[in-house]
Amino acid sequence: MAACVSRVELSVSCRSLLDRDLGSKSDPLCVLLQDVGGGRWAELDRTERIKNCPDPEFCKKLVVDYYFEKVQKLKFGVYDIDNKSFDLNDDDYLGGIECTLGQVVSSSVFTRPLELKQGKPAGKGTITISAEEIKDTRVVYLEIEARNLDKKDFLGKSDPFLEFYKQSDAGTWQLVYRTEVIKNNLNPCWRKFTVPLQTFCGGDFNKRIKVQCADHDSDGSHDLIGTFETNLTQLQKAGGGTPVEFECIHPEKKQKKKSYKNSGIIRIKSCKIETEYSFLDYVMGGCQINFTVGVDFTGSNGDPKSPDSLHYISPDGINEYLIAIWSVGSVVQDYDTDKLFPAFGFGAQIPPSWQVSHEFALNFNPSNPYCQGIQGIVDAYRQILPQIRLYGPTNFSPIINHVARFAAHSAQQGTASQYFILLIITDGEITDLDQTRQAIVNASKLPMSIIIVGVGEADFKAMEFLDGDNGVLKSLTGEPAARDIVQFVPFRQFKNAPREALSQMVLAEVPKQLVSYYKWQGWPPVKPQETKKM
Repeated sequence: MAACVSRVELSVSCRSLLDRDLGSKSDPLCVLLQDVGGGRWAELDRTERIKNCPDPEFCKKLVVDYYFEKVQKLKFGVYDIDNKSFDLNDDDYLGGIECTLGQVVSSSVFTRPLELKQGKPAGKGTITISAEEIKDTRVVYLEIEARNLDKKDFLGKSDPFLEFYKQSDAGTWQLVYRTEVIKNNLNPCWRKFTVPLQTFCGGDFNKRIKVQCADHDSDGSHDLIGTFETNLTQLQKAGGGTPVEFECIHPEKKQKKKSYKNSGIIRIKSCKIETEYSFLDYVMGGCQINFTVGVDFTGSNGDPKSPDSLHYISPDGINEYLIAIWSVGSVVQDYDTDKLFPAFGFGAQIPPSWQVSHEFALNFNPSNPYCQGIQGIVDAYRQILPQIRLYGPTNFSPIINHVARFAAHSAQQGTASQYFILLIITDGEITDLDQTRQAIVNASKLPMSIIIVGVGEADFKAMEFLDGDNGVLKSLTGEPAARDIVQFVPFRQFKNAPREALSQMVLAEVPKQLVSYYKWQGWPPVKPQETKKM
């Protein structure tokens, strides 16, 4: 694995895009793809969509890891988006370019004509990309409102939004942030927002910042309300109940009317600068990731001796449970120094009393349920299978609550030192859904994440519900989860894929979940890195 030299943020704008919409202009979005070999391209990032705009300047920056020693082939594609689906295959293609990241970073501004395909220009359309290395991990938090803005709409009031521009070394203005539009309001209060310090002003507190306030029109012809210039040093004076105020000036009105005062007042309610830590900052700062496995031994899996059982170990020594343990465990174990992993089963009758247990140690040692490494979990699983009777019901909440007790104990230390990942492998027939919902909502306030891998061909509707991707998971009493901590993946999607595909999909959310927890608590890494080496 090549070491990532640094991260680069790309600003994209286009000119003279083709019109693909009848009666209005295109609604462009730019997607960034990277060549992953074998003629395949993988999406890295995409911008926002801008409505009715042939000359878009995209606000969302595209972030890419830059490796000096690799040729990184990139493809920028511009699409006209007319629906809500994430898939771009049903959208009109407005043109694209292929280049390398090296070409972009080595030229201060990189402009190319857009092509519909090799050698076929997309009208007069062009794309311009500029790159900036992300060296600073601080972010600017801003809270802004306005008073008495000019009325721009004939029938209603104005629909104001703000745009922030920084001045480049060449003297041009580059868009760094665009707020949401507030409909029909001359005294708007915009949502609190954050911009990376590097993006906002290149880390230079005295760099000129231009703020424009405009009235949004759906046809893309936004009317300027007014503008002012400032810098971060001035903005930082806001806070603690004392806002910083700026007059919003429309240059043409000022010239025409002697009595003109302003087109409204923009008030900066607060401006704070904080350090944004990454997953690597926490891990390199000493955060241990504790990995626990829970295995479903309920009767719906089928008799382990029968070849159609999910617990049947094939002649080559594997089944879906073992593959899931290996692929997820092999990635996570690198982040745990002692390599001792607690492993539990649930839903089986266990000797000698043959009582049903919903959290029994795979090594039959309740006072020390730890297995040595991932191989230790695999060995314990193989040894226990012939000694238990698969039964039921399928209760998840006992094992979630078990790990949550350890996470709660760790959280009392008030430091970013321990994070817990629970991997539950199940055939999906959950019995205690209400108790599990409550257990997840409680766990969402703790340093833990839950990964559920569904094996077999069952209907996993309940698992998808727990994942919370379609809205916030709530407990039975209506209490929402503090953060999204569940990732569900059906194993059948990965049957014929390389083994690392499952672990990448399953673990993709964990870094975000870990960072979101510590950010929510306001805890920095235990040992912050003095010099940030990527």
